[in-house]
Amino acid sequence: MKREKLDFLADNPFYSKRFAFYVGRRCRTATIKDVAEELHLDWHTVKSLEKEYMREQLRRTGTPAPRVIGIDEISIARRHTYRILVSDLVRRRAIWFGGEDRSEASMDAFFRWLGPKKSAKVRLAVMDMWKAFRQSTRANAPQASILFDKFHVLRQLGEALDKVRKSEYARLAGKDRRFIKGQKYTLLAHPENLTANGRRSLRLLLAANKRLNTAYVLKESFAQLWDYNREAWARRFFENWRDSLKWQRLKPYEKFAAMIDRHWDGISAYCEPENKVALGFVEGLNTKVRVIQRRAYGLRDEEYLRLKILTCTLAQI
Repeated sequence: MKREKLDFLADNPFYSKRFAFYVGRRCRTATIKDVAEELHLDWHTVKSLEKEYMREQLRRTGTPAPRVIGIDEISIARRHTYRILVSDLVRRRAIWFGGEDRSEASMDAFFRWLGPKKSAKVRLAVMDMWKAFRQSTRANAPQASILFDKFHVLRQLGEALDKVRKSEYARLAGKDRRFIKGQKYTLLAHPENLTANGRRSLRLLLAANKRLNTAYVLKESFAQLWDYNREAWARRFFENWRDSLKWQRLKPYEKFAAMIDRHWDGISAYCEPENKVALGFVEGLNTKVRVIQRRAYGLRDEEYLRLKILTCTLAQI
């Protein structure tokens, strides 16, 4: 017995490739369950056809050869279960999702997949301040500059501001607490994202508490660090910002400033003209992944999740 292989058939012999690709396009904007009900197909059939569609997307895109990479970790389950997500910041697409955790060994797996020849062509790696990512990049791509993601740095500063808020709430008593209670989002949100009531609450809070007002102003001004084109100017700004912490009794901010000083090389790298990359893409991709995870609630197929992430920024076929 011999069965002939026909190019127009999908991996599932009961459906054509054209139909498999139609199912794949529908699944880009709808859940597997919705598409299965619409087309009167079994849930598992729709899933297998979508996976075939996504594999064909990756095949047509070709093997990546990135020059600028973004590195981030993605939580896929409870109890600190992580996978590493690497993206090409020039072509603005995810290129690798894997590893066993967020360790240096898992990061090394990406560079083995990429190969020594392509690893040697990476000129810039954007990441958070996780030590394992830095060590692996320096070992496998020593020619690459390391740049710490602005949004991860500002998130650390936001956490420092929230610690100040909690300490002020603990210090005060009675009616003095009413301005601080429940204002975490108001303090951490960008002013443009606040409603009219939110802006009114922020004004009352800052007028009522001098220390929180100082901490808020310092937080908002720190983002100016990424506007400089020369490291000397950026360093002068940072030194002035750190000097303004004297006598303010803001311990979380002092710890934050010490952390920035220890990781200065990875922050000042943004002053180089060739390193002015779109830092928001890594954070935006992370948001896309969280949306995919919510839509696939309860799904245990990690290979399916990997394909969804790697193709979420690709054009449809």
